Amino acid sequence: MPPPLLIVDVPWLLYRSFFALPKSIAGADGQPVNALLGTVNAILSVCEARAHDDARAPVRGVVACMGAEQAGYRVALYPAYHAHRDPMPDGLARQWQRAPALLEGLGWTFATSERLEADDVMFSFAREEDEHRGAALLLTGDRDLYAAVNERVSVLELRKGGEQAQLGPEQVRERYGVEPAQVPDLIALRGDPSDGLPGAPGVGAKTAAELLRAHSSLEAALEAADAPASGMRPRTAAALRENAELLRTFKRVATLQRIEVERPRDRGTDFDGGAQVAREYGMRRLAERLAQLARA
Repeated sequence: MPPPLLIVDVPWLLYRSFFALPKSIAGADGQPVNALLGTVNAILSVCEARAHDDARAPVRGVVACMGAEQAGYRVALYPAYHAHRDPMPDGLARQWQRAPALLEGLGWTFATSERLEADDVMFSFAREEDEHRGAALLLTGDRDLYAAVNERVSVLELRKGGEQAQLGPEQVRERYGVEPAQVPDLIALRGDPSDGLPGAPGVGAKTAAELLRAHSSLEAALEAADAPASGMRPRTAAALRENAELLRTFKRVATLQRIEVERPRDRGTDFDGGAQVAREYGMRRLAERLAQLARA
């Protein structure tokens, strides 16, 4: 397998870091920089771990992805999509705006979309890499991106204690009981509370996976729900029949969209450039760390 492209879910890391790290981590102006610090440190930790792992190739570059908080077409399809989420905290919003310059200063490719979400941007780079016979690691906590997994594309999980776990097709099958390509169907059936999708009434993760193993797709399961001889439990069949169009909508919402992207060239981290931006942001300790890495 060739050296992988690391494709990063920046919004997820910013949120994760903002709520995990103390707000007292501030720049020279007294404003919090905890989300920026945690995001950069997480990406650096992955790059450094791969660089020092004899069993795995180092990353060939980093793509830092952002996008709209919610795609307009998804809200149009299902108005409750993301409606339950609280507004972005002011302390995070300021860091959100400053993230692109810091990420680009580190020599990483920054990619975003005004109309689609970071997940869609990540999915697009993963497919581009796959089609060029490359490899990709998706650094994210979003289950939607398990749909992008194949033999060349994996999801990279950050776990407690600094552990990093790589999930390929086998791990997706073990975790969800379905193939990666069936993940949008699974989400439609069982729901996704983080996105505000309720799924089919009374259908949980286990039943949803059973339906897809038996019928291969949401559409086939809906057809089976109309067939008395299908063997489907009456209550489940009724839930599918009564909510068929809504479930089709949920699948459209859960299906990642592809945009046109350019495959990035191999490129290492620019520690000096990152240190310069970190100094401008008043992130003294990060600037010192990056300067040391530049001299190493």
